[in-house]
Amino acid sequence: MQKMSTFLTAIFIFLTALIPAFAESGSNPACAACGGSILFVIIAVVVINIAILVWVVKDAKARAVGSPVGWLILVLITGPLGLIIYFFSRPKGKLSPCPSCGNKRLEAMSKCPHCGN
Repeated sequence: MQKMSTFLTAIFIFLTALIPAFAESGSNPACAACGGSILFVIIAVVVINIAILVWVVKDAKARAVGSPVGWLILVLITGPLGLIIYFFSRPKGKLSPCPSCGNKRLEAMSKCPHCGN
Protein backbone atom coordinates (compact mmCIF):
# COMPACT_ATOMS: atom_id res chain seq x y z
CA MET A 1 0.00 0.00 0.00
CA GLN A 2 2.94 2.32 0.71
CA LYS A 3 4.20 1.89 -2.85
CA MET A 4 0.78 2.78 -4.26
CA SER A 5 0.48 5.98 -2.20
CA THR A 6 4.01 7.00 -3.22
CA PHE A 7 3.14 6.36 -6.86
CA LEU A 8 -0.09 8.36 -6.63
CA THR A 9 1.76 11.23 -4.93
CA ALA A 10 4.35 11.28 -7.72
CA ILE A 11 1.61 11.34 -10.37
CA PHE A 12 -0.15 14.19 -8.54
CA ILE A 13 3.04 16.27 -8.35
CA PHE A 14 3.78 15.62 -12.03
CA LEU A 15 0.30 16.64 -13.10
CA THR A 16 0.26 19.79 -10.97
CA ALA A 17 3.51 20.77 -12.66
CA LEU A 18 1.85 20.32 -16.07
CA ILE A 19 -1.03 22.72 -15.45
CA PRO A 20 1.12 25.90 -15.36
CA ALA A 21 2.92 24.70 -18.48
CA PHE A 22 -0.43 24.51 -20.27
CA ALA A 23 -1.35 27.96 -18.96
CA GLU A 24 1.82 29.56 -20.36
CA SER A 25 1.75 27.88 -23.77
CA GLY A 26 -1.54 29.18 -25.19
CA SER A 27 -2.81 32.57 -26.18
CA ASN A 28 -5.53 32.40 -23.53
CA PRO A 29 -4.08 31.17 -20.21
CA ALA A 30 -7.51 30.51 -18.70
CA CYS A 31 -8.43 28.08 -21.48
CA ALA A 32 -5.07 26.36 -21.22
CA ALA A 33 -5.39 25.98 -17.46
CA CYS A 34 -8.87 24.49 -17.91
CA GLY A 35 -7.47 22.02 -20.42
CA GLY A 36 -4.71 21.10 -17.98
CA SER A 37 -7.27 20.56 -15.24
CA ILE A 38 -9.33 18.31 -17.49
CA LEU A 39 -6.20 16.35 -18.38
CA PHE A 40 -5.40 16.05 -14.68
CA VAL A 41 -8.86 14.64 -13.90
CA ILE A 42 -8.70 12.14 -16.77
CA ILE A 43 -5.28 10.87 -15.74
CA ALA A 44 -6.31 10.72 -12.08
CA VAL A 45 -9.37 8.60 -12.96
CA VAL A 46 -7.21 6.23 -15.03
CA VAL A 47 -4.64 5.90 -12.22
CA ILE A 48 -7.37 5.22 -9.64
CA ASN A 49 -8.94 2.55 -11.89
CA ILE A 50 -5.55 0.85 -12.34
CA ALA A 51 -5.00 0.91 -8.56
CA ILE A 52 -8.40 -0.70 -7.99
CA LEU A 53 -7.69 -3.41 -10.59
CA VAL A 54 -4.31 -4.20 -8.99
CA TRP A 55 -5.97 -4.41 -5.57
CA VAL A 56 -8.67 -6.79 -6.85
CA VAL A 57 -6.09 -9.17 -8.33
CA LYS A 58 -3.88 -9.12 -5.21
CA ASP A 59 -6.86 -9.61 -2.90
CA ALA A 60 -8.28 -12.43 -5.05
CA LYS A 61 -4.92 -14.22 -5.00
CA ALA A 62 -4.57 -13.81 -1.23
CA ARG A 63 -8.07 -15.18 -0.64
CA ALA A 64 -7.60 -18.03 -3.16
CA VAL A 65 -10.60 -16.96 -5.22
CA GLY A 66 -11.11 -19.18 -8.28
CA SER A 67 -9.94 -16.84 -11.03
CA PRO A 68 -8.26 -13.53 -10.16
CA VAL A 69 -7.97 -12.66 -13.86
CA GLY A 70 -11.70 -13.27 -14.31
CA TRP A 71 -12.44 -10.83 -11.48
CA LEU A 72 -10.03 -8.35 -13.06
CA ILE A 73 -11.92 -8.54 -16.35
CA LEU A 74 -15.30 -8.26 -14.59
CA VAL A 75 -14.24 -5.15 -12.64
CA LEU A 76 -12.61 -3.67 -15.75
CA ILE A 77 -15.77 -4.07 -17.83
CA THR A 78 -18.44 -3.26 -15.24
CA GLY A 79 -16.53 -0.72 -13.12
CA PRO A 80 -17.92 0.06 -9.67
CA LEU A 81 -20.69 -2.53 -10.01
CA GLY A 82 -18.13 -5.30 -10.57
CA LEU A 83 -16.11 -4.05 -7.58
CA ILE A 84 -19.21 -4.23 -5.38
CA ILE A 85 -19.99 -7.75 -6.67
CA TYR A 86 -16.42 -8.86 -5.94
CA PHE A 87 -16.42 -7.28 -2.51
CA PHE A 88 -19.57 -9.13 -1.41
CA SER A 89 -18.71 -12.48 -3.04
CA ARG A 90 -15.10 -12.86 -1.87
CA PRO A 91 -14.32 -15.11 1.11
CA LYS A 92 -14.47 -13.16 4.35
CA GLY A 93 -11.74 -13.29 6.95
CA LYS A 94 -8.58 -11.66 8.20
CA LEU A 95 -5.46 -11.74 6.03
CA SER A 96 -2.18 -12.66 7.68
CA PRO A 97 1.33 -13.24 6.31
CA CYS A 98 2.31 -16.80 5.40
CA PRO A 99 5.12 -18.13 7.65
CA SER A 100 6.88 -19.67 4.64
CA CYS A 101 6.72 -17.08 1.86
CA GLY A 102 5.49 -13.94 3.64
CA ASN A 103 2.63 -13.27 1.18
CA LYS A 104 -0.79 -12.51 2.63
CA ARG A 105 -3.35 -15.29 2.94
CA LEU A 106 -6.57 -15.96 4.85
CA GLU A 107 -5.91 -17.09 8.42
CA ALA A 108 -8.43 -19.93 8.09
CA MET A 109 -6.66 -21.51 5.08
CA SER A 110 -4.63 -24.64 5.70
CA LYS A 111 -2.46 -24.09 2.57
CA CYS A 112 -1.01 -20.85 1.28
CA PRO A 113 -2.31 -20.05 -2.24
CA HIS A 114 1.11 -18.63 -3.18
CA CYS A 115 3.62 -21.26 -2.02
CA GLY A 116 1.39 -24.25 -1.17
CA ASN A 117 2.83 -24.77 2.35
